[in-house]
Amino acid sequence: MLHIIQQELCIAKRNMELYTTFLPTTSDSSRLFLLKRDHQSLLVSRNKGLRLFQVVNAASGAGAVSVTPKKLIPLEKKSKSISKEASNSALEQLDIERGVCIPFRKYTPEMVRNKVLESRGSIMGLLGRGYEIIWNLGLYWSALMYDCLVGRDKEVVPYRARQLRNLLCDLGPSFIKAGQVLANRPDIIREDYMNELCILQDDVPPFPNKVAFAIIEEELGQPLENVFSRISSQTIAAASLGQVYRATLRDTGEDVAIKVLRPGIEPIIYRDLFLFRTLASFLNGISLQKLGCNAELIVDEFGEKLLEELDYTLEARNIEDFLENFKGDPTVKIPRVYKNLSGSRVLVMEWIDGIRCTDPQAVKDAGIDVNGFLTVGVSAALRQLLEFGLFHGDPHPGNIFAMRDGRIAYVDFGNVAVLSQQNKQILIDAVVHAVNEDYAEMANDFTRLGFLASGTDVAPIIPALEAIWQNSVGKGLSDFNFRSVTGKFNQLVYNYPIRIPERFSLVIRSLLTQEGICFTLEPDFKFLEVAYPYVAKRLLTDPNPALRERLIQVLFKDGVFQWKRLENLIVLAKENVTKMSQNPALQVKSTRQADRSRQFEKKLDLTETIKDGARMFLIDAGIRRQLIMALTEDSQLHIQELLDVYRLVEDQIDIPSVALEVLQDLPSVTRDFMLSWSESVLSDRR
Repeated sequence: MLHIIQQELCIAKRNMELYTTFLPTTSDSSRLFLLKRDHQSLLVSRNKGLRLFQVVNAASGAGAVSVTPKKLIPLEKKSKSISKEASNSALEQLDIERGVCIPFRKYTPEMVRNKVLESRGSIMGLLGRGYEIIWNLGLYWSALMYDCLVGRDKEVVPYRARQLRNLLCDLGPSFIKAGQVLANRPDIIREDYMNELCILQDDVPPFPNKVAFAIIEEELGQPLENVFSRISSQTIAAASLGQVYRATLRDTGEDVAIKVLRPGIEPIIYRDLFLFRTLASFLNGISLQKLGCNAELIVDEFGEKLLEELDYTLEARNIEDFLENFKGDPTVKIPRVYKNLSGSRVLVMEWIDGIRCTDPQAVKDAGIDVNGFLTVGVSAALRQLLEFGLFHGDPHPGNIFAMRDGRIAYVDFGNVAVLSQQNKQILIDAVVHAVNEDYAEMANDFTRLGFLASGTDVAPIIPALEAIWQNSVGKGLSDFNFRSVTGKFNQLVYNYPIRIPERFSLVIRSLLTQEGICFTLEPDFKFLEVAYPYVAKRLLTDPNPALRERLIQVLFKDGVFQWKRLENLIVLAKENVTKMSQNPALQVKSTRQADRSRQFEKKLDLTETIKDGARMFLIDAGIRRQLIMALTEDSQLHIQELLDVYRLVEDQIDIPSVALEVLQDLPSVTRDFMLSWSESVLSDRR
């Protein structure tokens, strides 16, 4: 429970920082942020999946603030906001799907409209830009229609896909970014077009150095030569929104990376977002039919993410969060930020001198064990997804490096996926349902995650999910790979009203990209052989009590206790702990070093699991009945299976200390048992 509260407080701190950054106040210190668990004043609502906030201006004596799932509205202005509720329904939907609400948004449709219409000549500019967009896209659409009429639509796909990529580049950064997003959206665009648009993620023309250096000097407030003794004459990387240079700090001699935002890009982005949403309003009917949601919702997702990437102070915060998450982890390297040299348009970070993951020979020459390094990478990705809820959304080969000390290094944190505790638990549910082959519940998980609109009939999707999963693991889990599953899933979302939420499109792309890197380094790499031990350890040792329920679901199938599955989970979890107790990417040079390293191996900490198991056995009559049946099923006592499990864990747990902790917890367990017993007695008498 403490672990969950710490995670929630971390998210609360992150959201409060956003709030105090963007909301003008007399004093940041005058804002108090109160977050309590749902069993304490009900400020966190798990039922609706919304995190609620309360902000009180204690110093200035400002009026009370009404709490809404969407944003903070003073009471005296609440009535004026009613007319805006309908237009922001898409943002409310995003909050519900995330399981978290944001106290301040950089993006709302009203804010974008006001930004666009506030300048002189804005109407004429919009008309001109609208005409340019409609004319170019109209010509392209006409060409596609002509191909269909003459029956050559399939044979010219490579040419038309390339033509679309070039067209998006010509229309500017908003469309380049839209193309990058479409490259991960099989629910919107065909797979052959997606493959062509993937080129936009790496091949974007840079803007002139003179302009970039002028922006850096403006942000620093002094000439470049006062801060940097050297700066590269060519860009290290160029993207749709900015580009990167390498430089050396004059004072310390440290090498740094300087990320610079494209000049004058913000007004262009606002204008294009306004036009996107206007056009989307005419496509709502088609979108509802094909995806089960309004087209405006898709634009709002895109716009919200895009405006976050335009502010490098947010990326700096992302880096700080990643640094905090991986603090003390000997396998992961996150660059630090030079906040005194950074601003909203310039970000100065520690230079990462690593080896590109697409060069397996260089990785081996550096003395790095390739399989060990891949284990480190998969473990780091799974921790982001299932443990932290803050996930690197763009881990292409230019953003992931192998350090010479065996660590995996990440750069470029502008694009991250944020998953709430609720989302993480549903993802784990989906894994459990896949293991148990419960495809009906797996389909319901899609609804809970926002892939399907609420109320959608999942019956037609269940056979498709079953076919995808069984075909993917038919040859054995060792042959499973995400790309084969994703290819089949792409066909599914194209045929059913499934929409992939933006954060999960980032997760899918990230997993696919990292799997691709794994195959580049080791063609025979088995992703699940590394992933399963981590998931097993999480199920057995995570302090979140909710995971204990998932563990029980895994261990029972059709009412029968799976003794072999429990043994496998323990073996896999021990394997993960052994590997990750030291950096497995470092090649051991001698037997003496190996013996020394084994002395410091961590053990599988099952203390919390045993305590929770004892508590559940005493309190929950249903669990107690299931466990007793597990020990006596088939009219025999399963003492041998119990002994086999004990032998697997006896070297991992300190029996006296665990027994002492269970005894210390006995008063609260006894109280809960008495409350449960009295409640059952009273309910029987009713």
